[in-house]
Order: sequence, then C-alpha cells, then structure tokens
Amino acid sequence: MPAANVIQLQSLLSAKFPGLRQSLDKPPALKSSFWPTGLPQMDEPLRGGLPKGALSEIVGHGNGSGSATLIRHLLGRAANEKRIVTLIDGSDSLDVTQIEDHILQRLLWVRCHSTEDALKAADLVLRDSNLHLVLMDLKSNPEKQLRKISATTWYRFQYLVEKAATICAVFTPHPMVAPARARLALRSQFSLASLDRDAADLVRELEMDVSEARRLQSTA
Repeated sequence: MPAANVIQLQSLLSAKFPGLRQSLDKPPALKSSFWPTGLPQMDEPLRGGLPKGALSEIVGHGNGSGSATLIRHLLGRAANEKRIVTLIDGSDSLDVTQIEDHILQRLLWVRCHSTEDALKAADLVLRDSNLHLVLMDLKSNPEKQLRKISATTWYRFQYLVEKAATICAVFTPHPMVAPARARLALRSQFSLASLDRDAADLVRELEMDVSEARRLQSTA
C-alpha cells in the first residue's frame, strides 16, 4: 500500500465499516485473556489461544511452513464469530481467490508493498480501539527491510495492544518480535501439491512448536 494511502487509513476504515463504532454485529465480549483459534495444537500449549492485549509471533521458516494456511483459518474463524479482522499484508501476497466471500466481508485488508508501509499501517490500526483482532504478515518481506525494524518499534506496538486490549499476531520468517508474549514456530512442510487438498485437512495437519510463552492468567 503506498505511503500516501497509509495516512488515509482512518478514511478506509469508515468506508469499509460505516457502522464500526456503533453496533456492527458486535460479538460477545471475550470472557478470558485469550482468543481460542479452534486448533488444539495451538490453543492447548498457549493455555487457551492467542493472548489478548499482547503481541504473538508466529514464525514460518521457508515456503510450505503453513503460514498462509493458518492465516486463512484465522480469518475464517473470526468471520464465523462475526468479528472484524484486520490483515496488514506486508508484501501484498494474500490470495483472495482462496477465501470465501463471507470472510472477505469481515476483512479489512491493508495491502502494503514494503515493510515500512506495513509498520506505518500497524501504527495506525493498533491505535484504533475498535479493531480488536489484527494479523500482520511480514513473512515474505525482504530480509534487508526486516533488519531495519528497531526493537523500540515492537515495544511501542506492545504498548498499543495492551492499551486497547488487542489480539495481535505477527507472522515472520524468523524470530524478531522481542516483546512477544507468545511465540510459535511452524514446522509443516507442505508441497505445491498440497494446494489442491481440502483446506480443513491442511489445517488439522499444521505442525507447530511453542518456543516461548509467558504464563497468562484468565480473567472472568
């Protein structure tokens, strides 16, 4: 997404979801500090799901690790719960032909063409307390750009998600989000032939390890 358009992101929010600040099918309030993803291999080691009010990092090494499959699953999960989900697409790589219309209707897709634009977009999105579920995909961004991200950027984002009680998962090619409350490493090895298989089967076969997770306490 061009830098000039990033600055106009608030206008995009209003145009995409005109009733966002009123009542747009508001889902039930979360009853704990987690958002269950519906994947046992993810929710169980995280003691409930993705943490609320914290950054999570999902690391996918190389092609075929399952990042795209997991992102599509999370988008579908959110749509089925009538939640709005924001995807900051760092390299404009989302294949919308693989996503159903009812999911796209619940998706705010921020298309970026550089890591710098993705970070600018995240800075705006994470300040909006109405957007409680944010995915940031940097997995395919050039390493040269990723190395320029300062540690203070991630700590600023962590402060913003704590303040707004946002669920934010960052997809990266290697660990880089220092303040991440939870970190998962995808270790699936899907081939090109897997693209022709049923998406539900691929999701069930996703393999991952929790390489770091701080204990979280559920709240009623």
